[in-house]
Amino acid sequence: MDRFTPAYLKTSDSGLLDRKIEQAEAILRDCRLCPRECRVNRMDGQTGVCRTGRQAKVADSCCHRGEEFCISGSRGSGTIFFSRCSLLCLFCQNYEISHEGEGREVSAGLLAGMMLDLQNRGCHNINFVTPTHVVPQILSALGKAVEGGLRIPLVYNSGGYDSVETLELLDGIVDIYMPDFKFLNPDFAEETCGAPDYPDAAKSALREMFRQVGDLVLGRDGTARRGLLVRHLVMPGQLEDTRKILRFIHDDISPETYVNLMSQYHPSGTAWQMRGISRPLSRSEFRQALDIAAEEGIRRLDRLF
Repeated sequence: MDRFTPAYLKTSDSGLLDRKIEQAEAILRDCRLCPRECRVNRMDGQTGVCRTGRQAKVADSCCHRGEEFCISGSRGSGTIFFSRCSLLCLFCQNYEISHEGEGREVSAGLLAGMMLDLQNRGCHNINFVTPTHVVPQILSALGKAVEGGLRIPLVYNSGGYDSVETLELLDGIVDIYMPDFKFLNPDFAEETCGAPDYPDAAKSALREMFRQVGDLVLGRDGTARRGLLVRHLVMPGQLEDTRKILRFIHDDISPETYVNLMSQYHPSGTAWQMRGISRPLSRSEFRQALDIAAEEGIRRLDRLF
């Protein structure tokens, strides 16, 4: 296997990780980790939209084989599912975790132990799912995990509703960014997430992620080492939005962006109550989405789903 050194090891060796932990905890005292900017003191147990205080809450930690092949590979992705969320899509396929908060609070030591256990099980990477609202807790745990011998890439697997200020803290920490880019229609974002600013926030987030890590680089075994992978869930009746998103990725991020068009939409959560998305995506719609990707010049297209 080709030699690879995760970015966070150099950052830790330089002492910069400790400073990043301090900066992140300062943000947590007047929380603006995500674009909601609730401004509550989470270090004092207060909570905002994400309903998460000082400690992160974890729903599951497992060796996940159902991600893109370049993430799961042959040995699985070491996936840590965080409870709660600051975006709260009404159609979330993990509704019980994101909205209802299934899981348990964990200390930095316990979270570090989960990372090390997943590495010891042979996972290719540590995959943080829905990490936006717990970046300070992740950084604190990472310091302990590095001391314990963590040496595999970190994946930041978010909904794309990320603040540039928070992402800047992750410069030199995250190896692989794997955000969703859900919508460019602010009205649809308002209806489904109560976040009409989602399109602008996601565009700014993708630009910052790409600035940090560039296009996705794969190792000899086909697994990701560093770079940006963008996911887009194709939704019923929203193909024009799909076109605009793919055009933005091609023109404003990079023609070599690795994109996963996902076909698995079905009305989870409370989506069955909303006109237009109360049905699954049709095969015809997904075929049209693939045609759109080709028309918009997306060359690195994952076909797992």
